[in-house]
Amino acid sequence: MGEYDNCAGNLLEFMDKSVCNFWAVRTIREMLDDNGFIGLDACDRWDVVPRGKYYVVKNHSAIFAFVVGNGDATDGFKIISAHSDSPCFRIKPRPEMLADGNVMKLNTEVYGGPILYTWFDRPLSIAGRVMLKGKDALHPETRLVKFTRPLLTIPHLAIHFNRAVNEGNPLSRQKDMLPVLGIINDAAEKEGYVLRMVARELGVASGEIIDFDLSLYDTTPACLVGEHGEFVTSGRLDDLSMAHAALMALLGSDDGRMTRVMAIFDNEETGSGTKQGAASPVLAQILRRVVGCLGGGEEEYLRAVAASFMVSADNAHAVHPNYPEKHDPTNHPVVGGGPVIKINANCKYMTDADSAAVFKTVCDEAGVPCQYFVNHSDVAGGSTLGNILTSQIDLRGVDMGNALWAMHSVRETASVADHVYAIRAFRRFYNC
Repeated sequence: MGEYDNCAGNLLEFMDKSVCNFWAVRTIREMLDDNGFIGLDACDRWDVVPRGKYYVVKNHSAIFAFVVGNGDATDGFKIISAHSDSPCFRIKPRPEMLADGNVMKLNTEVYGGPILYTWFDRPLSIAGRVMLKGKDALHPETRLVKFTRPLLTIPHLAIHFNRAVNEGNPLSRQKDMLPVLGIINDAAEKEGYVLRMVARELGVASGEIIDFDLSLYDTTPACLVGEHGEFVTSGRLDDLSMAHAALMALLGSDDGRMTRVMAIFDNEETGSGTKQGAASPVLAQILRRVVGCLGGGEEEYLRAVAASFMVSADNAHAVHPNYPEKHDPTNHPVVGGGPVIKINANCKYMTDADSAAVFKTVCDEAGVPCQYFVNHSDVAGGSTLGNILTSQIDLRGVDMGNALWAMHSVRETASVADHVYAIRAFRRFYNC
């Protein structure tokens, strides 16, 4: 198979394994382990050396990998950042609720900003993190759980009960979006049902479970669509496709004077304001420790940051074939047109002319086309990792991403060619 087919197959496999933030980090960690990276614990004293390959995991839901340069600590860092989380539904504590006929549904809370309608009538399952009793109160044991079989569905109300459903139908997140788990024999089984189910899956006693972070995910596998298999459709492409591209580029990069960093944060979809989010000092602290291990102090760290550059990789909006009027009249990126540089006059993105020129040159040197995204002036835009990170680290950098259709749908659509382009551009960035 050629580069296109290998890239597509690798991405599909990665997406199917990475059903939520915790499993995305587990998948990335395993790939780093397979490629000779050494895991570091934030509580330990680090001993990193030039050309060494390392990673640090935060909260089991964010991961930071780096290959130490072979030059001076002040040569700086080449950073590609992305995020592990995607909009979904999180299961609340004591979630069991009974409806008529002993039908059990689960109480959930919306995480981030999903397109709610896309979650109806799909085969869903459960994945996430479970906390078990550990050696002491401060150190519970973490186990990941993933039910691979479909367990739930969120049934839509039949059109016969709402004839105006296709004319617009406001949804209650608390009433309309609750998933059905099954039918139980006795109402007395309700209490603790989910905990018992998770305990069986993990092979532990339910009393060992202290707490959990569990999400719903669509069990439909990622796949290619289009006459020539030119599109990939999957859940969580925003932003795991960019995390995958960054990982592939890091693993395929060459030695250089500057330290190459891949930073996969969590909680971007809810504002990044957590200890594992981009608004936290976690990346700055890691970079400081690397400089310190190479014999530098605060002065050397500041010089290293001044010499650094970051690519903030978060997906962009492709012009929709049915809604071209939603896009800026002169800047509307297309699927298959290459990585998208994101610009906002009100500084919602970190991109400026300097950083855009850097990334455009990187793409040119990689033989990759690139595009620009600017919001339609009548439509407010969001923000992403780049400008949030600059509140913690004084970095030059660019916000970019590959173009998607249906961002925040339960299934998004992207171009396979764009994914190949992104990996080429990221690898060139690490190697330049």
